[in-house]
Amino acid sequence: MRSFSLVFTFILVIASAVPGVAHASDAEEIDWLDLMPEEDLYLLENMPEVDHQGDGPVTLPDEIMTGRVVPEMGGRTGRIPGFVVPLKTTDDMRILEFFLVPYYGACIHVPPPPPNQIIHVKYNKGFKIEALYDPVWIEGTLEIHRTENDIASSSYSIVAADVTPYEE
Repeated sequence: MRSFSLVFTFILVIASAVPGVAHASDAEEIDWLDLMPEEDLYLLENMPEVDHQGDGPVTLPDEIMTGRVVPEMGGRTGRIPGFVVPLKTTDDMRILEFFLVPYYGACIHVPPPPPNQIIHVKYNKGFKIEALYDPVWIEGTLEIHRTENDIASSSYSIVAADVTPYEE
C-alpha cells in the first residue's frame, strides 16, 4: 500500500532538485516547477491521502491534467534537464523527436505527468543515448504549444538548439 500524496511529493522533490547541478553551458536554467501554474502546484501539494493497493490505475485529478501553462514561460530561452521518451527516430536510432519529462519512467508508468510537466522536443540533428534512464540537457526556446499523441500530452515545446548528456 502506498500513499498517493507521498508519490507526488517525491516527484516534486526530484523535479525541483535536478536543475541544481552545475553544467558547462551559460544558458539560463529552467526549473520544471516554473512550468506549473501556482494553482496546479497547490493542488498537487494539498491532495488528500489516497491509498492505492494495485486494483487499478492511479490518476491525477482532472483539474491538474488540463495542461494549464505559465504564460511568461513562452519565448523563454534556456536549458532544462530531463529524461527522453522517444517519438521519432532514424534508421540508425538517432532520436529526432521526443517528450522530455522530469523523472525517469514518466509516460511509461501510471500516472503520467501533467501536460505542463512534459515538453515536446524536436532536434533536427538527432542524437543517441545509451539508455533511456540517462538524463540529458535540452537547450532552446520554450514555446507554449499543445502536443497530443497516444503516449501523452504536452503543454510546452522546444526546437532544441542542443542536446547534451546530463553531467554532475
